[in-house]
Amino acid sequence: MPDALVIGASRGLGFEFARQYASDGWRVIGTYRAAADAARLRDAGVQALALDVLDADAPQRLGGALDAACGGRLDLAIVNAGIHGPRQVRIAHPPSVADFDAVMHTNVLAPMRLLAVLAHRLAAAKGTLALVTSRMGSVSAASTPNSLLYRVSKAAENMVAKAAHVELSPSGVRVLALHPGWVRTDMGGPSAEVAPDDSVRGMRRVLDDALSYPGGRFFDHRGQALAW
Repeated sequence: MPDALVIGASRGLGFEFARQYASDGWRVIGTYRAAADAARLRDAGVQALALDVLDADAPQRLGGALDAACGGRLDLAIVNAGIHGPRQVRIAHPPSVADFDAVMHTNVLAPMRLLAVLAHRLAAAKGTLALVTSRMGSVSAASTPNSLLYRVSKAAENMVAKAAHVELSPSGVRVLALHPGWVRTDMGGPSAEVAPDDSVRGMRRVLDDALSYPGGRFFDHRGQALAW
């Protein structure tokens, strides 16, 4: 039975990743913060793990849970936890220190800290690491000034993905950055173009086909390569 970890599985895309993989017979660990979300994950066949990625001991707690659940190997890790922050941030309206710290710590620092725990477990399985980022983090594609803080955080997270590819690919780990599309989640809103289940099915096609979608690249849910 293959093992998958979904960091940030309480709702939206993270929950849908966890639900779909569990439905297909994977052993799935999904992290959550609010206690009310644990039952929903368990009902979907997911092993629910309470984890706040901002806690100082989050890497140690995650490592202990992975050792107990799947030993020293992991076939797939999806880092989905993230926040948007204030949408009105632009050059003329810079973020507060508190907002900057909240967004950057969640979207950038947390993945950097947790990847250190995941690396050798993924290497043992020649597994795949996926960071759910955003096309809004593409420097090449930037054409509007809105949501600047979120854009900056996702550009930084894309660099984390690229750096992880450079460091981990010699050990057999495939690393991807994924853009889910504009999805009807709490972040995307009800007018978004893509349903969560469709977005996740598309990203899973990318994750399942290492030959067509090699590591060190940035793909969207349709399988299209995106510019960094």
